[in-house]
Amino acid sequence: MKSLKSNVVRALPVGARVPTCDNSGAKIIEVVSIKEYKGVKRRKPSAGIGDLIRATVKKGSPDMMKQLVYAVIVRQKKEYRRPNGMRIKFEDNAAVVLKDEKGNPKGTIFKGPIAKEACERWPNISKTARIII
Repeated sequence: MKSLKSNVVRALPVGARVPTCDNSGAKIIEVVSIKEYKGVKRRKPSAGIGDLIRATVKKGSPDMMKQLVYAVIVRQKKEYRRPNGMRIKFEDNAAVVLKDEKGNPKGTIFKGPIAKEACERWPNISKTARIII
């Protein structure tokens, strides 16, 4: 997993419910933990664009329900700043469900745009993405 060049604000804390933007079978997932998060004592861990999270499926197909899955955040409502000074924000929060920790997506189609930061960090997601912003 590569480091990010942008200063992404971490906007999705543990317990946040995030819709998925792929055809993996999960519709809504709840953030359980954030991988490689180093924080401050008593502060809730939170995730931003490009972060690998562990989540449970709250809504979706019956075979996916109540499963613990890996996912990557690909869109967030809270704006963040890129090195060239541009500020980026999306209309909604969204995640992509993964098969494993390596970054292979479970779905084959992604709906909506995907952030460039997530594609830089996870090359397997960028192969499937149609729109990269």
